[in-house]
Amino acid sequence: MFKIALNAGHYFYEPGRRVSRAFDSNETREWVLNARICEKVEQKLKAYEGYTLLRIDDRTGETPTPLNDRTAKANRFGADIYVSVHHNAGVAGGSGGGIMAFTYLTVDEPTRRLQRLLYEKLIEKTGLIGNRATPLATADFAECRQTVMPAVLLECGFMDSSTDAPIIITDTFAEKAAQAITEAIVEYGQLQPVKTSDPAPAEPAGPLYRVQVGAFKEKANAEALAERLKKEGYSVYIKRE
Repeated sequence: MFKIALNAGHYFYEPGRRVSRAFDSNETREWVLNARICEKVEQKLKAYEGYTLLRIDDRTGETPTPLNDRTAKANRFGADIYVSVHHNAGVAGGSGGGIMAFTYLTVDEPTRRLQRLLYEKLIEKTGLIGNRATPLATADFAECRQTVMPAVLLECGFMDSSTDAPIIITDTFAEKAAQAITEAIVEYGQLQPVKTSDPAPAEPAGPLYRVQVGAFKEKANAEALAERLKKEGYSVYIKRE
């Protein structure tokens, strides 16, 4: 069973973590943006099987969860991957920005592969490439350092960017980002679509005669009638119960 640890960064009341008022009169909180994407990922993953998922943050956004607790939960869970969704800041109202994907300073090839998959899918789906010199970056982030599985921290655009902010506050962007993250997880974890039961056989089209076996004393009589009707050009449905 493939195990996924999914984290919506921060919590609702995190000081300063919000979209700049210049671009969003509601000053949408970062946690809201993060959680919206995570919830959509969870819903999209329901189309697949062979995995279990643990949300690391408090789903209500009401309670701050220390980073040490988040990574410890993922480690105890035995997660195969850790994906943390964030939104960035730091361009002070400029037009720069773009999506970034972080790992720890030194990582193995599976972690780099997960990083590439997530970033490439996000760019493919959202087009929010921005002007970051190193969008596939490394950093000494606790979420990446303290986890024992491949861990990637995503920065899904800049909340103080005149280019990114109007885009990342939309549900359309969240939908595209969630689809990208889901596809990356599915590919990395080799998840398969949920198997559906085969549909009941369709009844024959055209002129139809129903022969109910139980209406005859002998089953052979019902089958004989069915054969005769077929020769006369009827489509025949035999009800055997």
